[in-house]
Amino acid sequence: MKQLLNKPLRAFAGYAFLILLCSIPAYYYFMDYIWISELNEHNRIIAEKTKYNLNAIANQDSTLAQTIGLWNKLQPNTDLQPTPTIQPDSIYNLYKQKPHAPNQDIDRFQGLVTYFSIQGQPFRFRVETNVEESYETILTITGVTLVFFIFLVLGFILINKRISARLWQPFYATLQKLRAFSLDKQQSITFDPANIAEFEELNQALSSLIESNLGVYKQQKEFTENASHELQTPIAIVQSKLDLLLQNQNLTQEQSSYIDEANQALARVSRINKNLLLLSKLENVQYARQESINLSELLSDTVLLFADYAEGKNIAINTILEPGVSATGNKVLVEILLTNLILNAIKHNVDHGSIQIKLSPDRLVIANSGTTTLLFDQLFRRFGRASTHTPSTGLGLAIVKEIATKHNWTICYEFQGNWHYFSLILTP
Repeated sequence: MKQLLNKPLRAFAGYAFLILLCSIPAYYYFMDYIWISELNEHNRIIAEKTKYNLNAIANQDSTLAQTIGLWNKLQPNTDLQPTPTIQPDSIYNLYKQKPHAPNQDIDRFQGLVTYFSIQGQPFRFRVETNVEESYETILTITGVTLVFFIFLVLGFILINKRISARLWQPFYATLQKLRAFSLDKQQSITFDPANIAEFEELNQALSSLIESNLGVYKQQKEFTENASHELQTPIAIVQSKLDLLLQNQNLTQEQSSYIDEANQALARVSRINKNLLLLSKLENVQYARQESINLSELLSDTVLLFADYAEGKNIAINTILEPGVSATGNKVLVEILLTNLILNAIKHNVDHGSIQIKLSPDRLVIANSGTTTLLFDQLFRRFGRASTHTPSTGLGLAIVKEIATKHNWTICYEFQGNWHYFSLILTP
């Protein structure tokens, strides 16, 4: 995960490096152009000086040919030769070995060919100057630039770290408080004042949002709890009245069937009401008592409790339980969690199916045979229909999820090879 301030820093560093790469050929072109222009000017000055000196010597000495020969010997990078006519000047560039050099390196030379007259006789004068030093100059400038570029990037990194440590301190303080915040605790957050306008606006917006959510959450909890409590008495009354009607000997077969259907619907409402009450108690942290639980024994007792029920549905239960597996939690909630998982495995099974339960120190896996996968997006939601083939209240797995979260456990589901796998990871 990349930090926010590192992204523009990397962009700036990349842009600076790109400019550096583009500057190298620009350095070479402009430095070479300036260097060659200066050398051409230098060669022209030499040519003018040679013309002036030879004319001055020729006026005093009649042996012009001897003077020119001596000049050519003393100046190895120049050549003065008679020519039939005066022609325009020309500039050229060539690579050759340095004259009288001990090594065999090939160097670059900038040459000038010019024409002038000495005592009325036309001569062609050629002068060549070594320009190899321009490469060394360009390499030196490039190296110096690269060193300064490295210092520049390192400076950017150090300044970025120092600025970010001070600049983002209010943000990280806010983030730390948000991580510790929980709706279950019903505690508001007081953010520290920030001297940066954007962070202050963020804190104000978060404070308003949290207060609003706390109010809505409290109303929902009160509504769920009150509604569940208020429903208990009418459900019990209706249940008793239906039982009295069933004892009436004058009931017809059709009326008895209607009462049975009403009883079934009422039983489902009663289960939903109990589950809602349980969820409300979980949210109100009414199961705060913690103790050491022997999961191996508790799971073995729970399986034994549902053995007859599973056998009646032609479902075989196979268990692999490591002895002495324990965990810290609320025993009542853990028993409810195990009960719901085993009931879910029986409910979503097939005829003559099987259930495999495996317990290890770090996880509990309950697998049951099946034909189609459950709906992932509805699996642990309240009143979610995880399967379109099996009716349910939609609260059993939601309670499992809530209890697992309370104990810092993780519940996972997958479907492989016509098997449903529910894995309860016991290690945080």
